[in-house]
Order: sequence, then C-alpha cells, then structure tokens
Amino acid sequence: MQLQKIHHVAYRCRDAKETVAFYNRVMGMELIGAIAEDRVPSTKAPDPYMHIFLDAGAGNILAFFELPNSPPMGRDPNTPDWVQHIAFQVGDLDALNEAKARAEADGLDVVGPTDHTIFRSIYFRDPSGHRLEVAAWTATAEQMAQMKDVAHAMVDEWAETKKPPRHTAWLHQKEFESAE
Repeated sequence: MQLQKIHHVAYRCRDAKETVAFYNRVMGMELIGAIAEDRVPSTKAPDPYMHIFLDAGAGNILAFFELPNSPPMGRDPNTPDWVQHIAFQVGDLDALNEAKARAEADGLDVVGPTDHTIFRSIYFRDPSGHRLEVAAWTATAEQMAQMKDVAHAMVDEWAETKKPPRHTAWLHQKEFESAE
C-alpha cells in the first residue's frame, strides 16, 4: 500500500453549527463541505447525521459528525483527558503566540506554551470538549536525527519494561526544571 496522506480525520461534535463557528473564529478554518443523510452509507443503518469538513490547511481536512439520535458525547473514562487530542502546526513561535492570544480573546483557558525542546505548544478545548494543541517546531536537524536514532530502541525497551526509557529525557528537562 502506498499512502499519499491522510484524507481526513473525523470526530464527533455536540453541535455542527457551533463547531463550524468555533473552528472558523478561533482556528481560522473554513467550512468546505457538509454531508447529511438519514442512513449511514457504509452500513445502511438508519442514523441521521451531519458530517462537516473544515480546511485545516495544506490539504488537511478535519471533519466532525453531529449525531442527534445517539446518547450524549462522552469520553473513555480509562484514558486521561490529556492523551487524545488534535495537534495543529503553525509556522513559528510568533504564530504560536498569536494563536494563544486569539484563543484567550475568545475566553478559552489556554495551557502553555509548553516547551518540548523540539517544539513549543499550547492547549485548549473546543466546544465539544476535544483537546486541541497548536505547535510550532523549534527542532534542529541534529535533534530530530537523535530522536529517530533511538526511537526503535525506546519502543523495544518500553515493550519489555513498561517503564519510560530515558533516551530522550532531554526533551522535557527544561520544562520540568522550571516547574520545580
């Protein structure tokens, strides 16, 4: 299989109109399409839905489903709420600071910037509760090569011990030191 890119990523939302407005106002994304049916095309099951598609830039599409006949949205109670998130890339640290100011001006509670050494990021939530990350690369070619060089060894060590290998502890050293 020769994949070209991700066609779209889809999540559920509480309200399609509210979601379109939020992603346009805060994230600058344009609504580029909507599909609505009374039945699911793949399964043929009766289940009305609104499926919206937002332009996330560079040919990337973020999509959402509003499902009025399903139980209210929830989340996996066994997964910490910081784990599942949608991360967006901006061009540089100035753009990251602008994104933070824009989110805060919309009344959102913003965490960060967090220093991951190879990138900095901020975090906040959309109206449906999805955690969003906006990130700007700060990595050098050497740092990226260093990470790649140890990636397989780290996964192998984790598979055996289930303890964090320390090969890339340097990534968050400054962030953790600043919190102490």
